[in-house]
Amino acid sequence: MGSEQQVALEVDDIQAGALRERPSPYVGRYLLLRLHDAEEGRELVRRLHALLAAENRAQHSDPLAWVTVAFTHAGLAALGVPQSTLDSFPDEFREGMARRASELGDVGASSPEHWEWPLGTDAVHVAVSVLAPDEQRLRAVADRARDRYEDLPSVEVVWRQDCYQLPTGRTSFGFKDGIGNPDVEGSGLPLRNTAERPIKAGEFILGYPDETGSLPPMPDPEVIGRNGTYLVFRKLRTDVAAYRRYLRERAHDREEERLLAAKMVGRWPSGAPLALAPDADDPDLGVDPSRNNSFGYRDDLRGFKCPAGAHARRANPRDALQDEHSVDVRLHRMIRRGTNYGSMLPDGVLEDDGVDRGIVFVFAGSHLKRQFEFVKTQWINDGVFIGVPDESDPLVAGAQAPTDFTIPHVPIRRRLRHLPSFMVTRGGEYCFAPGLRALKWLGELET
Repeated sequence: MGSEQQVALEVDDIQAGALRERPSPYVGRYLLLRLHDAEEGRELVRRLHALLAAENRAQHSDPLAWVTVAFTHAGLAALGVPQSTLDSFPDEFREGMARRASELGDVGASSPEHWEWPLGTDAVHVAVSVLAPDEQRLRAVADRARDRYEDLPSVEVVWRQDCYQLPTGRTSFGFKDGIGNPDVEGSGLPLRNTAERPIKAGEFILGYPDETGSLPPMPDPEVIGRNGTYLVFRKLRTDVAAYRRYLRERAHDREEERLLAAKMVGRWPSGAPLALAPDADDPDLGVDPSRNNSFGYRDDLRGFKCPAGAHARRANPRDALQDEHSVDVRLHRMIRRGTNYGSMLPDGVLEDDGVDRGIVFVFAGSHLKRQFEFVKTQWINDGVFIGVPDESDPLVAGAQAPTDFTIPHVPIRRRLRHLPSFMVTRGGEYCFAPGLRALKWLGELET
């Protein structure tokens, strides 16, 4: 779909965190701010614009540390953005994640009534994230960000979450993460998946043609939308002990335990995809960025290598749906920026130790509804598209738990029954990360 003409991105106007991978190893900090005064809020924006402009210029010499600034719909209103502009944003952004929680499957223990305050409330106006490869650079960048608001009494820090890469370099479930991101046309970054064409830039950055060949809808005036992107921010608590117990109870030995875990995820702990290493983990493949994301599922439509219901395959079916004319996978790709919080549950421990641990999931894209919301509701929560309507994602089943999970096998398939929920949503927000010119425009608003 779409034109084959290459586009040149205005990289200097795009916030660095929108396209670039997080460093590895990494340390990070997420801050949520509340604005009690519009004028001081605009002063904060002017200062953050200067900081981001300097950080963007520094990317050439230090590409691994950056600040990202984004606003909720309530935050844009708190700055004094005209109502006509506020109304020009898409419905899902205007409503916010909490009001769409039941549609997303955030019910029960994951419902907004149980979220951490102030997540999901109108008290969240500005989101600031800082990522760096080490604590020293994190402090340096975070201090520069803090200097922009600490003398503004009406700017209140209402939430903070520190993140870091675990010593294993993996998630709390024990798997390497951050592998399956798409290549973006015109980004100038090295290609990671030679098995598919890069995705059109307009799928992730406003102002450029997307996979339909059209420009994504932009808020009005154009200056606020161009080179911006929508961010989905979710804090997800992981129940690692329950996950380990479930596997232990259904496996004959530790080797089978590892295999069942890999079948649920779609990759081995090293990051090696089952599509390329179906029988055993391949650590060299797992750490090779030129190979660990360059594959498809066309030769495995029945899921003997990687089950169709595995987490990674649900989130990105790749070419498995190539013959499904009603579904174009390229319209539902996402840039993900997952980070870990909380300490690691020690190896072998099967009982919860009460420590809050999990993942801060961040999505970047131009279409909240047909990217994040579609994948979450149609592919993660539902199994209709793979022919098992009563099954949902085995790792993040959430409200659909307990669920079953089918592992194709000859002569008899295996079905894991009654998987509980291994993740609970602790809160989330829909945000908009404007381009640098848009930040300047926001800082110069007159009311």
